[in-house]
Amino acid sequence: MKTKQNIQRGFSLVSAIFLLVVIAALGTFAVTLSTTQQQSAALDVQGARAYQAARAGIEWGAYQVLTPGAIACGTLAAPQPNNVTLTGTTLQNFTVTVNCGSAAASEASATITLFQLTSTATQGTAATPSYVERQMSVSIAK
Repeated sequence: MKTKQNIQRGFSLVSAIFLLVVIAALGTFAVTLSTTQQQSAALDVQGARAYQAARAGIEWGAYQVLTPGAIACGTLAAPQPNNVTLTGTTLQNFTVTVNCGSAAASEASATITLFQLTSTATQGTAATPSYVERQMSVSIAK
C-alpha cells in the first residue's frame, strides 16, 4: 500500500536533476559570453593596430612624394602600388600597401602636382574571424 510519504520520496531527486541542468546551462552561457567578449576585445585592439599601420603607410607615402624622385607614382586612374615593410614594432605582422597616383594641374600660372595616396593595412586571411583591414586616403598638392 502506497502512503503519502512513499509517493513524495522521488520528488527531491527530480528537483535536484532540474537544478543541475539549469546551473549547467547558466555556466555554459557565462563561459560562451566571456569568450565572445575576449575575442571582441582582441579584435578591437587589432583594428586599432591596423589603423596605425595604415597611418604609417600614409606617412611613408607622404614623405616619399615630398622627396624628389623617391617614389614612382602612377596616374590617378591607375595608381602605382608600393609595399611597405614595418619592422621592429607591434605592427610588423601587417601587410601595408600604399597606392600612389598623381596628376598635373595648372593654377594661376603655376603647375602643381596632385598626389592621391591610399594606404591599406591587412592582417590575417580574408573571410575569417581573425581578419582585420583598415584603409586611409590622403591628397597632397606639391
